[in-house]
Formats: sequence, C-alpha cells, structure tokens
Amino acid sequence: MLDLHQIATPATPYQRAVEHLLALGHELGTNRKFDLDHMRVLAEALGHPERRFASILIAGTNGKGSTAATLASILRTAGHRTGLYTSPHLQLINERIQVDTEQISDPEFAEIHERVEKMSSELVAQGKLPHLPSFFETLTAMAFEYFASAGVEIAVLEVGMGGRLDATNIVDPCISVITDVALDHQQFLGNTIGEIAAEKAGIIRKNGVVVMLPQHPEANDVLGNIAMERNARAVSAVEYVPDVSPAGNAATNRAVHPERPQPYSVTVLGQEITVASPLLGRHQLRNTALAIATAAELNNYGFKITAADIELGIRDARWPGRLQLIPGSPRILLDVAHNPAGAWALRSALSTHFENVPLTFIFGAMRDKAIAEMAQILFPLAERVIATRPNNLRAAEPAEIAEMAAASGTEIICDPDIGRALARARATTPSQGMIVVTGSIYLVGAVLGMLEEKSL
Repeated sequence: MLDLHQIATPATPYQRAVEHLLALGHELGTNRKFDLDHMRVLAEALGHPERRFASILIAGTNGKGSTAATLASILRTAGHRTGLYTSPHLQLINERIQVDTEQISDPEFAEIHERVEKMSSELVAQGKLPHLPSFFETLTAMAFEYFASAGVEIAVLEVGMGGRLDATNIVDPCISVITDVALDHQQFLGNTIGEIAAEKAGIIRKNGVVVMLPQHPEANDVLGNIAMERNARAVSAVEYVPDVSPAGNAATNRAVHPERPQPYSVTVLGQEITVASPLLGRHQLRNTALAIATAAELNNYGFKITAADIELGIRDARWPGRLQLIPGSPRILLDVAHNPAGAWALRSALSTHFENVPLTFIFGAMRDKAIAEMAQILFPLAERVIATRPNNLRAAEPAEIAEMAAASGTEIICDPDIGRALARARATTPSQGMIVVTGSIYLVGAVLGMLEEKSL
C-alpha cells in the first residue's frame, strides 16, 4: 500500500544523494570493467583530494575492517585527526566515512555528493569519462573529498574488493597492509588463493612498506615474490600474535572467550603493553597484531605513536556485527561470516565456547557467495536454521539456501521476512540457548537495527 504522507513529503538532499548512489549500482553483477584511470580522472578534476592527507591502505579477504577500525582507534588515541573509510555498512551508508569516530552527517554527505556528482556529469559531457562512476567509485571520491575538507592528518582506507584495480588504490599510502587471503569473489579476482593474493598485492608500492603475517603457503609465496619484485620492505606482525596453541599460556588461551576476552601482553616499541581488545574471536588476534605493527611503523613517517597509545587505542576500538553478543534470554550472537573462511572462524568460536549451548541460526547470504560450503561448515552446529532474505538485489532466496544446504542434514525453515525469522527463532530457542545471526552483513545490520529499535 502506498504511504500518502511519504508521497507528499519531498525527499531531503541527503535522501536524494543516497537514491542517486544506489541508482549507480555496484561493480558486482554488472559487465563494467574495473579501470583505475577513470578514478584518476575524477580525482584530478576534484583537485586530487587524496593527496592532501597521508593514508594507510588495507587489503585482504577477511579482517580488513577490524584491522582498520583498531588502527584508526590507535591513531585517534595518539592525537592524530583520523579518517576511516570502510565498506560495506551495517545500517547507514554514513558509517563508511568517519572522522575521529564521527560519521559524516546527512547535510555533509549531501553536499559532498552534489560536488562529486556534478563533476562526474561534467566529465562525461566533456568525453573525459565514458560513463558516470560506479557506486563505489563515487563514494570513494566522496570520502577523499570529505577527509581533505575536514583536515584529517591520516586516513585508514579499507579496500572494497581485490586491491590492484580497487578505487581506493589511486592513493600513495605510507604503508600497505594485507590481512588474511582466502577464496571469495572468485568470478572477479581469480579461482585460486594465489590468483586472489596477486590482486591483493596490487596495493604494494615500489620501494614501499607492506605489513603482513604468515598465512596460506600459496598466498605467502605470491605476496613475498611481489614484495621482492617491487623492492618493498615487508614488516611481519608475527611478534605481536600471542601463543594460543594448547601448549601456550593458559591465560592467553582464554583471550578469545566471546563473553569475557582476557588480556595478554606483548612488547612493542621497547615496552610491554597489555592487549585487551573488545573485538572477539581467535582470528582477531591476527588483526590486532597487524594494527600494532602498522602503528609502530608509522613512527617512521612523522606520526608519533607511543606504546601507551597503542594499548589504549586497542581497548577503545569498536567494530560492531563481528561476534557481537547481545544479552537476553535467549542471547543473540551477530557475526558477518560471509565466506568459508569467515564461517570457519565463527565455527571455531561456537565450538570452543558454546559447545553445549542449543543454537538456532538465522542465515541469509548473497547469491554469489559459497552458500553450500558455508552451510556445511556452520549448519551442523545448529538445532535448526531459519533461512531468510536480506534486502538486497543480489540476495539468495530462502528456498535457494535450503536447496544448497540440504546436504548439511540440519532442519531448515524458510521465511523471507527478517522480522518474522527473528520472532520464530526467539519462539523456538530455549532461554539458555542462543540465536546466531550470520551470513550477509545486510542481514546482520537489519537485525541489529531491530534490536536497537526495540531497546529504545
């Protein structure tokens, strides 16, 4: 039914900006080829805003956002005006562009969008661009323009997808960071870990610095060879990863308890600090280590950061929707496990810390994701799975999920309405049990919004 009040009320400049961006579409699902030259043309027309601040560029399959959020928190703690650009968003598009934890406001978003959109249209009219920039290209240009106008000293930039041809890759970063590489977006990045690693390695600069950790042998080989070819100095963050093996320190092994993460000690910049990250999960130890190593390295680029800044910045980091536990009866665990590697990380946390807890999954994912493999990893842990559909054109239908996950042997209930799926999960999960909401970030964001609205 049409809402007559909405029809009578004209859209605000912010709403028009968001609608215009959505109309541009994403690179995914289109036949448009990635071309950094188009992004460079737009940046030049805008006066190269990306050159008016220092930057850190972070690529990888999993852990980019957590690493970026932690590093940005450390930089803010050290007193540096810091921009943070991440994607995708949980609830509001404004989340993607932040300065010192403050999201870009609606009026600022609309004003910056108008500036970029006007320039883009002029470039198309002049024949300097073959078409309007994509959603992500436009938003990236907006982030650069906003950070420059807001006077940030340094921006932490999360690569959207890949690295070599990503819109963020027009910057000249102080340091490049590569998180764990796994299979994802194969139709765009390659069918092997080595091919995907080569795309991620596109952010490594000649004679630059890249911060990494040892990972899959195939990724190690590709990343190491490309770093050597470009004479880049590779900085390993391995000394900041605590021992969490069975033979390790017992206190350290409790460091990833989802309800009460325990601190651990590392030595950085010649001082011992206590790492007490609020970000949960064993995989976060690696992301935190990358942030520590990058922060320490930034002292070589005129950004004074002390060991105390690193300790406090880690403690104050926030990155919602990643093993985020919502208290209640039953409890709800939100986690964006959108590919097999993320599914394994979630399974590890559930198997280790919630072994005897009855679980109900609410699952939704994009159609291009490895749904069958994620289902095989996760669904056997649950007593039932409620397949639902995030509000996205690329989302798989619940029936498609059920068909692809049939081999898991778990009961799968289909309900395309997220609100009803949540209500059904609450009705069927015992009070001592837990509801796990996972798969697409759009699903996690929608459920988080419902929970926040109810708590108001």
